[in-house]
Amino acid sequence: MGTAALLRERLQTTLGSRFEATFLTRKTARETLPSLAGEIPRGALTEIAGPASSGRTSLLYSLLAAASAEQEFCALLDAEDTFDPESAAAAGVRLSQVLWVRCGGNVEHTIKASDLLAQAGGFGLVAIDLGDTPVNISRRIPLVTWFRLRHAVENTRTVLAVLTQQVLTHPCSALKIELSRNRVLWRGLLDSFEVTAKRSWNHQTQERRFTVSV
Repeated sequence: MGTAALLRERLQTTLGSRFEATFLTRKTARETLPSLAGEIPRGALTEIAGPASSGRTSLLYSLLAAASAEQEFCALLDAEDTFDPESAAAAGVRLSQVLWVRCGGNVEHTIKASDLLAQAGGFGLVAIDLGDTPVNISRRIPLVTWFRLRHAVENTRTVLAVLTQQVLTHPCSALKIELSRNRVLWRGLLDSFEVTAKRSWNHQTQERRFTVSV
């Protein structure tokens, strides 16, 4: 039995009926997952790229909140240990539905864990957070890795999302979202800022805007 199959068996043993219920839910789930930047396709790789303070984290939390609200299990591969459970919970994420994998700054371990979890199945969302990984390190990840991860979720109900500072996965990603901070919104004191999300899908580009609270 392969490693991914063993992991799936362990998840089934640990979660019991909750794991099977996830599969039943996913069979009838919608084809996309809503987020602050618009719909995110299932069974495909989506890259979310943007510098610090561009709304990356808020967009990630909106995805986790949408999936966990539907009782779907989520896997978060946290490359640099930057995930803040309290902020996520305040954004509507059901932490009981999230498998948080802390990778301690080791990108190789992050990718290996992502590969195993994507192949194991049972997750509505597998998110790989490389947003705080130095660009010179994240760019060392070969394209064949992204193709393999994309292949692992094809014909499944899993959303595979990777957060980066700069675009890394082209041409492997079905949807590319590039974030940029637009303007600060003042209400006496700094309250929020507006983000522009440029969505590239099927050779078409659209822009959406959303507001991020400080």
